[in-house]
Amino acid sequence: MRDLAAPEQLLEWYDRHAREMPWRVGPAERKAGECPDPYRVWLSEIMLQQTTVAAVRDYFHRFTARWPTVTDLAAAPDADVMGEWAGLGYYARARNLLKCARAVVQDHGGQFPDTYDTLLTLPGVGPYTAAAISAIAFDRPATVVDGNVERVMARLHDIHTPLPAAKPALTERAAALTPDTRPGDYAQAVMDLGATICTPRNPACGICPWRDPCMARREGTAADLPKKTPKKPKPIRQGIAYIVQRVDGAYLLERRPDKGLLGGMLGWPGTDWTEDPQNDDPPIRAEWQTLPTDARHTFTHFHLRLTVRTALVPMDRPARRGDFMDPSDFRPSDLPTVMRKAFDLATGRSQGR
Repeated sequence: MRDLAAPEQLLEWYDRHAREMPWRVGPAERKAGECPDPYRVWLSEIMLQQTTVAAVRDYFHRFTARWPTVTDLAAAPDADVMGEWAGLGYYARARNLLKCARAVVQDHGGQFPDTYDTLLTLPGVGPYTAAAISAIAFDRPATVVDGNVERVMARLHDIHTPLPAAKPALTERAAALTPDTRPGDYAQAVMDLGATICTPRNPACGICPWRDPCMARREGTAADLPKKTPKKPKPIRQGIAYIVQRVDGAYLLERRPDKGLLGGMLGWPGTDWTEDPQNDDPPIRAEWQTLPTDARHTFTHFHLRLTVRTALVPMDRPARRGDFMDPSDFRPSDLPTVMRKAFDLATGRSQGR
């Protein structure tokens, strides 16, 4: 029936319009016998969680240049990996990245397992990532459902149930379309369709390979889908960041605990981040200057406003928290984004919020 969506229609479109990605083996290369590197597929999928392709490209190039194999990454010092990850956000991913690489080396001889169920046993690999690796790296017919796929399925079938309640129905629809032939290319094709044609705003329905079977296009509802349950406003939390420089140029830094927000990352000593801050606990005795502008950053569940206090201290002043880092070892780029914002304010590198 011509009105039913068919994987073949999408694959024909993908063969002509596949996006070029540094981690992707394109359809022409796959047909010529080139196989994707599971390490690069896995690394890209972890980096792309909650992050855009544009933001990930440079990080991916740096990681694969420095650690070209999973064995290289597994042997890397934690601090080096966390430093390279700085700025990409969601730092639990970086900690799990190392745990997963080491598990692959220790438990699987340096080779990624090729089945969905076994991939799920790896640290930091959930259902979506396991399905993506299984399909893209090993061409197994796993159902890969990200935000792009949810949007395509909601429009294709004109499903008005709001997300996240609609996820099971959308996944079921996606599974029904996943083919046994070229499932890896198909998974990437649906994601490319959502990213380039079936976009959140102003979808280009006229050039979509599934325009005829798309129920939302026929009903005129495509621009309204998928519907989403309204989110609650994010609370505002506040805290203090203490930026201390010694007279020799060294900065006082501390590594945050492995568990929790920004876990394992370098940062400025500071207070807890709360909606009603009560504590003020400087890490060293000093004459503090409070900057007139605060550092602002938005996390998944809250907005943060950091008061930035700075001080210059003599060589013999002991710190109660943190350690001084030699200027030659300090790279602002190793700091997570919110800490770098505070540093930029303190050093005059940033004006405004």
